[in-house]
Amino acid sequence: MPPFLTRASAQAADAARRLWAVARRYPVRASLVLPGLLLLYVLAVLPFTPSISDLRKAKSEFPSVVMSQDGIVLAEFRRLNRQWVPLSRISPHVINGLIATEDHRFYSHHGIDVRRTASAVLSTLRGNTQGGSTLTQQLARNLYPEEIGRSISVHRKVKEALTALKIEAVYSKDEILETYLNTVPFLYNAFGIEMAARTYFDKSASQLSVLESATLVGMLKGTSYYNPVLNPERARDRRNLVLAQMVKHGKLEAKRAESLAKAPLRLDFERQDQAPGPAAHVAQWVRKWLIAWADARGLNIYADGLVVRTTLNSKLQKAANQALARQLDALQPLADRRRKKGEDAVPLQAGFMALDPRNGHILAWVGSRDFAAEQFDHVNQARRQPGSTFKPFVYGAAFEMGMSPQDMLMDEPLAIPIPGSGIWSPSDGTPPSGLPMSLRDGLVHSKNTITAQLIMQVGPRRAADLARALGVRLSKLDEVPSLALGTSPVTLREMVAAYGSIANGGRYIEPAMVSQVEDRRGTVLQAFQWTQPEQAMSYRQSLELVNVMRGVVDEGTGAAIRARLGMQPDLAGKTGTTQDNTDGWFMLMHPQLVAGARVGFNDNRMTMGDSWGPGARSALPIVSDVFQQALRGKLIDARAEFDIPRPRPKPPEPEFPIIGQPDVVDGITNFLNRLFRGLR
Repeated sequence: MPPFLTRASAQAADAARRLWAVARRYPVRASLVLPGLLLLYVLAVLPFTPSISDLRKAKSEFPSVVMSQDGIVLAEFRRLNRQWVPLSRISPHVINGLIATEDHRFYSHHGIDVRRTASAVLSTLRGNTQGGSTLTQQLARNLYPEEIGRSISVHRKVKEALTALKIEAVYSKDEILETYLNTVPFLYNAFGIEMAARTYFDKSASQLSVLESATLVGMLKGTSYYNPVLNPERARDRRNLVLAQMVKHGKLEAKRAESLAKAPLRLDFERQDQAPGPAAHVAQWVRKWLIAWADARGLNIYADGLVVRTTLNSKLQKAANQALARQLDALQPLADRRRKKGEDAVPLQAGFMALDPRNGHILAWVGSRDFAAEQFDHVNQARRQPGSTFKPFVYGAAFEMGMSPQDMLMDEPLAIPIPGSGIWSPSDGTPPSGLPMSLRDGLVHSKNTITAQLIMQVGPRRAADLARALGVRLSKLDEVPSLALGTSPVTLREMVAAYGSIANGGRYIEPAMVSQVEDRRGTVLQAFQWTQPEQAMSYRQSLELVNVMRGVVDEGTGAAIRARLGMQPDLAGKTGTTQDNTDGWFMLMHPQLVAGARVGFNDNRMTMGDSWGPGARSALPIVSDVFQQALRGKLIDARAEFDIPRPRPKPPEPEFPIIGQPDVVDGITNFLNRLFRGLR
């Protein structure tokens, strides 16, 4: 409410208090002028009650929905945990019990029961405070708690009464009953009779018996005080009072009520939590975005029935959910074995994201193992060291400088002086060979010694600039030599975006989630234009980088992917494992799909095991399973190729062992081998 309205409302309340004081002191004089003053007061309060349009809107609330690109509902945004049901689908016992107990003249008054109100005023003046609210007045309080308030004052009762009169002017009696029963709170995040029936009795509102209906109606006097879960005796007594009121007003036979009153409550209690849906972290992101979008246009995401069309593919999302859960279920027992005696179990977490590199459309997004237990998003919020998945940016920067994948560096022990930081001595898990190694093989086999020498030639700034241009745009990258080995924390979303740029010929497209927003009738309110591609890396060198990274999955650290998918699809990728197996990464590129996964604990001081923690063993299976489902479901074309010829492995040269005398065998074998090579 604007400040000037708030002040006016306070002034009206103060005037009401002073008017009441004068009336008590000078009753005769007050009787002469009171009607006029009351009329003026009512006219002053009227603008501060809900408008007719607000009342109509309150009854017709429609939740906003989030849809996948293939027409599947991913989430609904409701104001409350409520499911609206028509009056015809509510047990008549509920309606009879409600009217008999709360407002037995409901069908004869027009929002205010004058007799009941007068009786309540007289009782209050005698010191016995009583409420005189009708069901319509109670509905006014439930629908507009902020506008009307909850204070015990004449000012609040006047606003409540005026709103009730407006409601009666807008709605029929049945509509008022339906709205009341669908909006009244019942504790445990259950709003409305349908959710109450499911929460306390595990059935729908249409199936409630007389006893169950009386129990729920009885709660309305005070949901906490008559809570049947915590206060069963009070709830039972209140239930029996409702039965007695039904008898009094002809809605129940006395003998039956007497028999029913002896029965126990018989609850079947279970909280009705809203299901998180198949893309809970996506819904969380969309909700935040949509609130800002709707506020700027005077719309309400909980009432206006907006339809948000996203780029997600429901089949790929389902496959990603299953793949991530399956892998973490397999790894968790291994993680539990590393616990020290007496320590609590700590769940492994993971994130997965996939997009179409051709347009930046996000196709799948899994932010955690279980949204109900972990709302933190490991795709968009978690910043962790990417390890060797950062190395392609160093090699890409080198290719941009004119270096070739066939250029050689020595695989040897390093002691690199860093001004102000001492000596940097990166090493690998295996001893250096002491032999020359090509840049291609350095990346394919993820050699730290080769990458470290390369960044000293390229410079950390060039590598960081290329990473930013390709998609790592929100995380801070420390421009130091160790950046080459992935020491600056980044998000999985940034890494998938950057790899998408590499797969897209070096063109960066900002990842997109929302394609358009419609109203509930299907009218498009806004269609979003995708951002134009930015040439972050030269087309030719991006293809050269892809060609090198093909070797990672064909013969290098990511070769396990081929055992899972076969040799057919054209794939490139990179594994990543941070120090002491704190995080495991795997990134995979296909011309039509780029995906990445990261596995690790929330606490980055905790590490995974040597046998299962590396990215090739922890994260790769998640990505592999999703790609496999994408291929099987024909969501991507297995025949699609990057725009650079694939290197074909040379077939092995056959040998012809001959059983016999050693001298003869050696001579004939050598002759046949030479002959075969000559024929080739």
